[in-house]
Amino acid sequence: MKYFVKTPWLLKKIYSSYIWSIPTKEKILYLTFDDGPHPEITPFVLNELKKYSALASFFCIGKNVLAYPETYKYVLDEGHCVGNHTQNHLNGWKVPNDVYMKDIAEAANYIDSSLFRPPYGKITMFQAKNLSAAMKGRKAKVIMWDVLSADFDENISKEQSLQFVVLRSLPGSIIVFHDSKKAFAKLTYTLPKILHHFTEQGFKFLPLQTD
Repeated sequence: MKYFVKTPWLLKKIYSSYIWSIPTKEKILYLTFDDGPHPEITPFVLNELKKYSALASFFCIGKNVLAYPETYKYVLDEGHCVGNHTQNHLNGWKVPNDVYMKDIAEAANYIDSSLFRPPYGKITMFQAKNLSAAMKGRKAKVIMWDVLSADFDENISKEQSLQFVVLRSLPGSIIVFHDSKKAFAKLTYTLPKILHHFTEQGFKFLPLQTD
């Protein structure tokens, strides 16, 4: 694996202007879903969340919002929050700054949010500093994560993905899943079990704050 399932404290300290978790003593978790909306997978997620009165945050790709506006509206109607995940899922380390910023700005036309999550977690300091301007003047927040489910990784099992989340999540953890085709097989297994497990432990699931 070439990624951290649990984000190291040193990385959080170095990039302290980004939001990695929400410090709290209460039993609260922040579930996030990247790369949607998807017309079949996102409704599955929404239905599972509803069973537990759980609210979450969906970091949407602009082109998918355009392709599936009714699914996007469904996310909002259910009371979840949304965030900008670029228009075309660009890697900020691999494209020119002007291309990246224009892509974010395009997505901001369709996603009304101050929250931004860089695809692959890759963003430069220049890009981060200019994020608010690209997002139509909104006071942008870069949302990273504390725990990665690795549901996108074809080399790990659904059982491993479940354990990554169950064993590493703490009060205030921001946890990443994906409402995408690549992740769907694992998500159908892990999400119901995670919701059940942490509800039994007395946890609540809340959306991230957008103001």
